[in-house]
Amino acid sequence: MPNSDTRWPYVAVVLNAVILGLSFLFVKLTFAYAHPLDVLAHRFAVSFLVMSVPVALGWIKLSYRGKPWPKLLLLALLFPTSFFILQAFGLLHATSAEGGILYAFTPIVTIILASLFLGERTTLLQRLSIVLSVVGVVFIFVMKGGRIDLSNVTGISLLLLTCVAFAGYTVLARSLLKAFRPTEVTYLALGFGAVVFVAIALTRHLSAGTILDFFTPLAHGAYVGTILYLGVLSSLVTSLLATYVLSRMEASRMSAFANLSTLVSIAAGALFLGEAVTIYHLIGSLMIIAGVIGANRLGAAKRARPMRQTRVRAADRQA
Repeated sequence: MPNSDTRWPYVAVVLNAVILGLSFLFVKLTFAYAHPLDVLAHRFAVSFLVMSVPVALGWIKLSYRGKPWPKLLLLALLFPTSFFILQAFGLLHATSAEGGILYAFTPIVTIILASLFLGERTTLLQRLSIVLSVVGVVFIFVMKGGRIDLSNVTGISLLLLTCVAFAGYTVLARSLLKAFRPTEVTYLALGFGAVVFVAIALTRHLSAGTILDFFTPLAHGAYVGTILYLGVLSSLVTSLLATYVLSRMEASRMSAFANLSTLVSIAAGALFLGEAVTIYHLIGSLMIIAGVIGANRLGAAKRARPMRQTRVRAADRQA
């Protein structure tokens, strides 16, 4: 039986996948009220403002002095900023199915970057397990009729770059969590994203003379509810969960859980939108689950110590 110290990172990473999986449903609902760029602006403005309350009240302590905070700006540039901008413009030139298929490759990109920059080592069985989870996602989309149009160079390139952006964020966050607390990483990333997305949305409306359209969706209760979910849960809470998990778990192992969000999306679509669940959904889901379990159970017996424990022991040695 794993003790509580090793169990909580797994609870957090699964909860993170569940929240993100449900977010696809809420994002679909927002498009009936607002432009995707306005949704991003509202979403990250809410997440940053909500987290600013406990920061202002002193409940959350932040300290960036003497720390490599410029690297945090690079982190924020990768995610959420570059990730969502690349995704938005990539989907203008590609289908959502192509986006889902290509995003499924993020764990593989993460393994490569984690090996190059963090020195993380994975066993052959771990790598095969992660590939199995990717194949499961691709299988579901292909069976639904999804295809990748190789002639669509622009769309495919932008969507592939979203994989690189998110994988880069995961690897860089894992490295920076040696110096920063999860709350410090999350607050700066959300603040940076909020400023950029609000500036982009307002610039678009000002140039078109439609500034009131930026605020109009906020008069609808249903839209406000979806934005609260996306801003508070799908942006703020998931960022805190992800940084917490990365402080306790290798980036390559965490990435294996990313494709679990596909299962949650399928379940949410069936429960709330009446979408059919077929045999290929079940087969693909089993492949994803088997891949996630394999990636975390078939690794080397000796794991890297949690970062917090490593920092404490290093401080003890210095003392």
